[in-house]
Amino acid sequence: MTADPERIAHWRAQLHAARDMLGQLFLASPRPSAYLAKHSQTVDRLLQDIWQNQDLPRAAALVAVGGYGRGEMYPQSDVDVLILTGDDLAETEQGRFEPLIALLWDVGLPIGHSVRRLSECLDEAQKDITIQTNLLEARWLAGDRRLFGEFQRAFQAQLDPLAFFEAKLLEQSNRHGRFADRAMLLEPNLKESPGGLRDLQTVQWVAQAMGLPSQITALAQTGLLQASEARRLNAAARLISELRIRLHLAAKRREDRLLFEFQESLAQQLGLTGQGPRRASELLMQRYYQAAREIGFANELLLGILPQRLYVLAKTSQLEDAPNFLRRDNLLDLADEALYEREPHAIFQTILTLQRHPELKGLAPNAYRALWRASRNIDAAFRRDPANHAAFLAIFREPRGVTLAIRLLHRLGLLGRYLPAFGRITGQLQHDLVHIYPVDEHTLMVLRNLRRLALPELAHEFPLAHRLMREFTRPDLLYFAALFHDIAKGRGGDHSTLGRIDARRFCLGHGLAKPEADLVAWLVQEHLALSRTAQKEDLSDPEVITAFARHCGSVERLTALYLLTMADIRATNPKIWNAWKEKLLRELYLAGRRVLEGGSPVQDDIETRKQQARAALRLYGYEAGVEQVLWAKLDDVYFLRHEAQEIAWQTRRLLPLLKQDAPIVRARLAPIGEGAEVLVYAQDEPGLFARICSFFAAMQYTVLEARIHTTRDGRALDSFLVMDEANRAIPYRDVLSYIEYELAAALKDKKPLDALTGIRLSRQLKSFPIEPEIVLVPSDNGTGYVLSFTAGDRPGLLYDVARILARSKIDVSSAKINTLGGRAEDVFVVNGEDLAQASSRLTLEQALLGTLKLA
Repeated sequence: MTADPERIAHWRAQLHAARDMLGQLFLASPRPSAYLAKHSQTVDRLLQDIWQNQDLPRAAALVAVGGYGRGEMYPQSDVDVLILTGDDLAETEQGRFEPLIALLWDVGLPIGHSVRRLSECLDEAQKDITIQTNLLEARWLAGDRRLFGEFQRAFQAQLDPLAFFEAKLLEQSNRHGRFADRAMLLEPNLKESPGGLRDLQTVQWVAQAMGLPSQITALAQTGLLQASEARRLNAAARLISELRIRLHLAAKRREDRLLFEFQESLAQQLGLTGQGPRRASELLMQRYYQAAREIGFANELLLGILPQRLYVLAKTSQLEDAPNFLRRDNLLDLADEALYEREPHAIFQTILTLQRHPELKGLAPNAYRALWRASRNIDAAFRRDPANHAAFLAIFREPRGVTLAIRLLHRLGLLGRYLPAFGRITGQLQHDLVHIYPVDEHTLMVLRNLRRLALPELAHEFPLAHRLMREFTRPDLLYFAALFHDIAKGRGGDHSTLGRIDARRFCLGHGLAKPEADLVAWLVQEHLALSRTAQKEDLSDPEVITAFARHCGSVERLTALYLLTMADIRATNPKIWNAWKEKLLRELYLAGRRVLEGGSPVQDDIETRKQQARAALRLYGYEAGVEQVLWAKLDDVYFLRHEAQEIAWQTRRLLPLLKQDAPIVRARLAPIGEGAEVLVYAQDEPGLFARICSFFAAMQYTVLEARIHTTRDGRALDSFLVMDEANRAIPYRDVLSYIEYELAAALKDKKPLDALTGIRLSRQLKSFPIEPEIVLVPSDNGTGYVLSFTAGDRPGLLYDVARILARSKIDVSSAKINTLGGRAEDVFVVNGEDLAQASSRLTLEQALLGTLKLA
């Protein structure tokens, strides 16, 4: 029987009114569990009413499954139902359910449905863990109760708790793997990310499969959770559930990612306001991460305890070298659960014991819980105890397991208790469009990257850095610098300077010698110096290299800074690191080291580079002296800025075409292994740089570096290093040929420099815009001006800047384009007659600010 339109409209209006009322009541008095239950009950009543008004087979039941079966209906959750039929239902009767499904969609229910016979349900549950989990929470709604009861008995009879546990453990591991890069990102998934609601549900499903209660409070009554643990877990689950409800209501769609555009408004709904330099959204996210940590702890603890009800306990033995500890199977356990109350210094000894016994795979549940609770024993007296100082330092000096040990300390809340300053940055966001991890996670990734540089099996990744790390006599000092380099984020002021004070206090307080403390403190203070110099200064200028080397003062400091910088950049955002940045850091390090060891800042003088380039040309059959046709037009600056192989390649590609008046464009895969190197040889004229930038903007390519040179006869010899914005590999023939032909044609056509249209800003930049900053100062050598700016990055930004420069009759002699995630930090060396006038410089700055604010 098909429902009439009036009844459908009535049901739809009833559902919408009920949902609107529930949403308003929740926003007025937020009680997540009450909302979820009442929403489920609302849908229950509607489905039951609809079912009863349909002409359906008697041997069928309507069953709620999944989250709906659990009674947890979020505003935009799917309504998962099973239409269960008896095995003897005729095939022709199955078609009577199709109008029902269509009707449910017409009413406005986002139905996820299946129609299965009883035997089919049982068979598929055996084969698919997802189906089995959904059916575990099955709840009768309408229809044949006897049939549903038969299903429940058969389902429970065939359920193997051990197999179910192992399958859910594997499923969780795979899910964590899929969300590993997003686990602690700026937009976490409230449901699926590690520490999200799915981790709690996994524990509840396993408990339910074992015949235990699934509710948190009931689990505490069984002794699996302590009362204080249950309270904290309930509070964490309540916060994340509340956030998910508010997110669904705000987005008006099923959206489980805590997206940037919702963070500030949700924070305000929770009554949070900004504090000093920290936004309300940052405080909200810090609360989220703390809650996720609680759920993660409970998940790890309970998934360790629950199997003990299924497995035969392994043989237990005492560790000979650590009498306070036991080996329980392949896990470390405590000989006495009151150990940390009696001997607080055993907290760090536990971590050291794990590091020194690689055969142990982790902590037994009792030890894990005891360590979590032991954080309350870390007080001022504990922090002053020299024995604890020595043990903490020893953790960083062990030959293996340093990263895992520090992560374990952090996961258990012990690191933040021992170093209160680290506790304050735990879960602290960085809305700078550069870092995609909270400060604490970024810090631990820097430590991990340093450790990776020391592993022989990873030496192929960064051979120079690996060799330097293996030769560095005190790697623990690098680890301390990593731990403190961002520890003062969010306090206001210069975090490098404030962090240096914390680092020095820590080192001296823990008994490190003054020179060691000085090195750590200097690294924290200067941890941005090498990156800033490499990416913003002209590395072909001997004065830049000499000044930087003198600033470092010693090879030890320079080497330590190089290693820390590599680890730091690679831990900010995977999109930031590329072969070009690695090349710049390596070149600056090697050049600075030559100076500190008494050599020249320039590896090869001009004549040596020419000889090397000539040798390369001879290999291609060019006769001696033929290169002078081009080289006579070039000054010394050109040879200082280019390596010998670049000089040889450009010479080889230009020599046959020098008499050609039309623009010449040649491209190749960049020798650094990523991106393309593009050579442009054309008549120098206003707007040339802007036209080239326009072409690459249309291709959605990022310009990483531009070296602009004018020959003695007025031709532009410019080279660009470009990369696909999505970091995709560049097909050799297709794209390079396209660049050579189309760019040359674009330069020849000389179309007007029109503004780009259809530019879309990133969601993060819309939510957290960057106030642009511009600095325009005379260059140190007095030959031009240095223009630098910081702004939110967007497609076509470089072209817009170049267009303004061209309109202002400003020539660009070099450019370094530094894109850090969604943040642009670009530096240009420019020239122009009008720049001598203060009013002209002011007009230029105002014009640039206008276009940068569009970002």
